[in-house]
Amino acid sequence: MKFLIAFLLWCVLFLLSAPLALLALVAFPIVWLLLLPFRLVGIAVGAVFSLLKAILYLPARILGHRPRPA
Repeated sequence: MKFLIAFLLWCVLFLLSAPLALLALVAFPIVWLLLLPFRLVGIAVGAVFSLLKAILYLPARILGHRPRPA
C-alpha cells in the first residue's frame, strides 16, 4: 500500500514538474545509500540495549519471576 501511495504521489509530482520528479527518482537511491550506515548503527544500538536488558533481568529469571500477561 505504501508503494502505491508513493507511486501516485510521484505521478502527481511528474505532472506538476517533470524535471523535479526525475531528480527525485535519481536522488532516492543515493540518499538511501547515504542513510544506510545510520540505520545499521540504530540496529546495533537496539541490540546492545536488548543485551543489557537481558543481563539485568537475568537474576530475576533465574529466581523464577514470570512477567504478568498483559
